[in-house]
Amino acid sequence: MQELDRRAVALAGIPSLLLMENAGGETVREILAAFPGAGRSRVVVLCGRGNNGGDGFVVARRLHGRGISVRTFLVARRDEVQGDARVNLEILEKLGIPPVEVVSASELPAIRDAVHSADLVVDALLGTGARGSARGLLAEIIALVNQAGRPVAAVDIPSGLGADLPDPLGPAIRATLTVTFAHLKPSLVLYPAAGYAGLVRVVDIGIPGSLGPDGAPDVALLEQGDVASAFPPRDPSAHKGSFGHVLVVAGSVGKTGAAVLAALAAQRSGAGLVTLAAPASLNPILEMKLTEVMTEPLPETDGHTIGLDALEPLLRLAEGKSVVAIGPGLGTHPATQQLVRALLARLRLPMVVDADGLNALAGEPESLGQAAGPLVLTPHPGEYARLLGVPRSEMLADRIRLVRETAARFRLTLVLKMARTLVADSLGTLAIVPTGNPGMATGGTGDVLTGLIAGLIAQGIAPAESARAGAYLHGLAGDLAAGRLGQEAMLAGDLLESVPEAIRRVKGSGATGEIADQAIRRIGNSRSLA
Repeated sequence: MQELDRRAVALAGIPSLLLMENAGGETVREILAAFPGAGRSRVVVLCGRGNNGGDGFVVARRLHGRGISVRTFLVARRDEVQGDARVNLEILEKLGIPPVEVVSASELPAIRDAVHSADLVVDALLGTGARGSARGLLAEIIALVNQAGRPVAAVDIPSGLGADLPDPLGPAIRATLTVTFAHLKPSLVLYPAAGYAGLVRVVDIGIPGSLGPDGAPDVALLEQGDVASAFPPRDPSAHKGSFGHVLVVAGSVGKTGAAVLAALAAQRSGAGLVTLAAPASLNPILEMKLTEVMTEPLPETDGHTIGLDALEPLLRLAEGKSVVAIGPGLGTHPATQQLVRALLARLRLPMVVDADGLNALAGEPESLGQAAGPLVLTPHPGEYARLLGVPRSEMLADRIRLVRETAARFRLTLVLKMARTLVADSLGTLAIVPTGNPGMATGGTGDVLTGLIAGLIAQGIAPAESARAGAYLHGLAGDLAAGRLGQEAMLAGDLLESVPEAIRRVKGSGATGEIADQAIRRIGNSRSLA
């Protein structure tokens, strides 16, 4: 965003003061749309000394011009305000509505009283350029705003968030509405920071699109149109062999359900044939559970997991297959983990690796570089942290960089599944998945994702595209299931039942995208992230 601002001024000759005026004006427009009673409200505008504060001064002036009762506070000394922000501060002063300066704790009671009696608070304290945690007076003001429980409209970004970070920098404003400029910022999309943003609206402040970065953004929010190409029209003369054959290597005692979910999901996403290879002793159970999926019993360990003796049979079984999905419910027996590593090094087919398939590689990310074929990894945060050999909290805080680096370094596709799943490909491009909901936080949903991605790859869709489409479809199926059942009652199998309708919606042949795009509408109307 800093570069876009610079280009708008330097290359297009757009006055920076005009950009600030547009930012404040668009913020007011969104406030009035989001809070219908704002025209009769008492509004408190909290401004910092930088350009975010300057936007706040414009908001205060525009609201005042509409006859709205406005009280403005400047959390800085007047002589600390410079540039365009200073111009707008002086305009307020000339209109006879100067901000109240707040430079010490002794002035906090005045802000507290104003905020508690306000119908709406406008947060223009800290913008996208903020670095480090809010401290001292700013931290106290953020705390008192949050404690007041009044509706809050944040200008560009809630104060206390870092524009590029998934975690708050420290104390942060909990906004009801965030009006952000030109493009979304990662912190407005990724949790837990996104939980502070409320409803997010992206507004045009007059920066020409032609001034944007060359090429596609390297971080993007997936939309329905981005994944529709993974579901092309089918040839009327097609047969089951036209849509590929998925080999699922999964299952152990007590975890046959994971294997079944992955296999059925591969069929639900359109694969023509699916074979499930599992420990021999479990084959009768799987035969009872499955009708359309073929099964293959394999040599097993004393713990009833697939043993290393299954390596050669699996390599023969993989002949003629399109893709291998490995890991759901596989178990962590040492011989089973050896098998995973051996298959990784010898199978030249695309592999989707999940769950215990990933645990077999824990602490050994370098083994990914020995893979004989294309890889798609689908870890949850715990599995990914174990793979990298780093603490989970450290991984989550730096996940944008780590996911992209892992994918680019080992030339694979990585799907970090969580609230707002991340999908990174070998080129370093990162996609954020807006679909999905907390009802999917139940055992087995990850196994469904593994099968969906494998089923798409089997049909000839490139691994990275399959991962993006599979993750979007997975979340959309979850949203449809939640709409039908409620989040609390959802089971992983409910996602399978919702996949057909999810595919119809992605292809545009079903009902309107009311559920499909609700998350996107919630977080804005622009999919590229600065």
